Amino acid sequence: MTDRPMRVLIATDTFAPDVNGAAKFTTRLAAQLTKRGHEVHVVASALGRGRHGTHVEEHEGQRFTVHRLRSMLYPGHEWLRFAQPWRVFSNAASLLDALRPDVVHFQSHLVLGRAFSLEARKRGIRVIGTNHLMFENLMDHSNIPRGLHGTAVDWAWSDAATVFSRCDVVTTPTQRSADYLERKTGLTGVRAISCGLPGDEYHPNPERQHGRIVFVGRVTSEKRLDTLVRAVAQLPADLDWHLDIIGVGDLIDELGAMARELHIADRVTLTGFVSDEELRERLRSAEVFAMPSTAELQSIATMEAMATGLPVVAADAMALPHLVRDGENGWLFRPDDSADLAEKLERVMRLSDEEYAAYRQRSLEMVAPHDIDATISAFERIYRGHDAE
Repeated sequence: MTDRPMRVLIATDTFAPDVNGAAKFTTRLAAQLTKRGHEVHVVASALGRGRHGTHVEEHEGQRFTVHRLRSMLYPGHEWLRFAQPWRVFSNAASLLDALRPDVVHFQSHLVLGRAFSLEARKRGIRVIGTNHLMFENLMDHSNIPRGLHGTAVDWAWSDAATVFSRCDVVTTPTQRSADYLERKTGLTGVRAISCGLPGDEYHPNPERQHGRIVFVGRVTSEKRLDTLVRAVAQLPADLDWHLDIIGVGDLIDELGAMARELHIADRVTLTGFVSDEELRERLRSAEVFAMPSTAELQSIATMEAMATGLPVVAADAMALPHLVRDGENGWLFRPDDSADLAEKLERVMRLSDEEYAAYRQRSLEMVAPHDIDATISAFERIYRGHDAE
């Protein structure tokens, strides 16, 4: 494969307008590849009944082709959609025969990645697989009885190994998540490639914003937001704090009720969905970013906060220690320990202006290597069969 523009097919179970890290990365990947002159085709679930078909869509300022397949809601959920499993293999075969892409890059092995990896291998098409999942995160949404969660997780990782074994290259966002994937599946040679961030879209506020704590992400159980709400309730009143929880999910009502029970409802805002522009403005209006989740494979939201110059207080778990250095750009706290989280938030909020400026600068320095251009270049090399380095 020469350095000519490529035809890239991206198969993904979650894509814009879905709001989650995998969807954001996949949307950004497709847009940036298009910007570099490649022909991009995204295959994703239709947004609802009767909304399937092939259309040119605009995302992140770029126009490319999106093939929306007939989809279904996951039982018991109002928002989680998957392409109809009984159609995906024939869909994959017909699209691959029609498009003949240079490479297939799937973002989830569950449905579309399963079909496109198998059919691409039959046709001698190069296959790249990226993992964004921790099955331990999904159990609360699975409808599987809690007593069977361990067995289900073990089976799911074994199944993942089968699908990822079809790939020419497997990637995941951080070295810690690569090690984790190898340990769970028995795979070897998994490559760590950051999801990347268009740093020029984020700008620090020149003025320190006192008292505002912000979280960005899905408002679901795996994010451990109950720990964050309990933590802010323990902060001294003289800090004059306010917490913004930015995102959508099934725990908004529950967290609102918790805030009322703790008598802090007037200091906690659950925004629901916000536009990218409003998200960036809310980050610029904050003093510190909090990430209580214990299962982040990278955390694009944390990187966005760092690119805005925010200090970070995050759980000492999974990939977050790659982004937070104690006493440099923030603090790590003991997972699920609301008292420790409160103490670390207070440390940041009581920094002198000079100390705070140093934390801010360190966040900017640490996120700089995650520039999206480096990520896209790495994937281009992998698509062409070259080394990622």
